[in-house]
Amino acid sequence: MKEIRLTEDRRDRLIGQLQSLFEREFDEKLSAFRAEQVLDLMLNTLGPGIYNQAVQDVRAHLQSKLDDLDGEVYVDDRT
Repeated sequence: MKEIRLTEDRRDRLIGQLQSLFEREFDEKLSAFRAEQVLDLMLNTLGPGIYNQAVQDVRAHLQSKLDDLDGEVYVDDRT
């Protein structure tokens, strides 16, 4: 699997969201460094499973489209 890379802007937004979550839900101020550590942990532990599920979902979707292809474009050549 490819390494999950975030743009700097997206990473900053996620860090801010984590800091807001911890302050709102746990009444704990989370430094940017600690929020980055939490984000990296989540990406490394949850990322591969989410990625694999997304690949399987796309595969199933494409397979259903391929299975339907005969019905969509088949021309009866028995005349």
